[in-house]
Amino acid sequence: MTETVRVRPLADGDWDAVVTLERDAYTGLGLSEGRAALQSRAAASPDTCFVVDVGARTAGYVLALPYPPHRYPDLTRTEAARGASEPGNLHLHDIVVAPGLRRRGLGRHLLHHLTATARARGDERISLVAVGGTEPFWSARGFVAEPGVVPAGEYGGDAVYMSKPVAAARRTRGRPPLSPPDPTLREVS
Repeated sequence: MTETVRVRPLADGDWDAVVTLERDAYTGLGLSEGRAALQSRAAASPDTCFVVDVGARTAGYVLALPYPPHRYPDLTRTEAARGASEPGNLHLHDIVVAPGLRRRGLGRHLLHHLTATARARGDERISLVAVGGTEPFWSARGFVAEPGVVPAGEYGGDAVYMSKPVAAARRTRGRPPLSPPDPTLREVS
C-alpha cells in the first residue's frame, strides 16, 4: 500500500502530535522541553517549522529558527519573541519522525525541505546540536562538528554543535533553474 507524504507548515492543530513525538524522542535523554517551549520556538519563526504527514497521520516535524552562529536555544527557557531576523544561520532545533515510520526517508524529506527553505531565505548555514549519539548521522549529511561550542551536559553528555553551508541553487549556463516537481509531495510504501 502506498500513501502520500506531504510536508506542510506547522499548524495550531498539530501541537498534540508534535508534543507527543517530542516527548517520546527526548524524554529518555532528559531533553524533553514541553509544549510551551516548543510553541515558543515555532512562534519565533513560523515559516521555518514544518510537519510531515503520511496519509492522514502526522509522522514527524522539524522546528528551525534563525540563530547567530555558535548559539542555540536554551532548553530551560521559552524563546523570547523576536522581530524578523536577517538571513544567515538557520538553527535546526528539532527533527523527529515517529518510531514506526523511521527508515522510510521521511527525515531526509524534512531535511531537504528545510534546506530549500534556508536557501530561499538566503541563509548561508544550517546549524544544529547533535544529541544522543547522532553525530555520525549528521556527519553523513554534510554537517561538520564544532567541538567546544556546547558546554558539557547542557544538551546531554555527548552533545556537539554542528553546521553545514547551504549550497546555492544550481543553474545551468544561460538557462533559468528548472522547476522541480512539488518537493512537499511524494509516495512511500
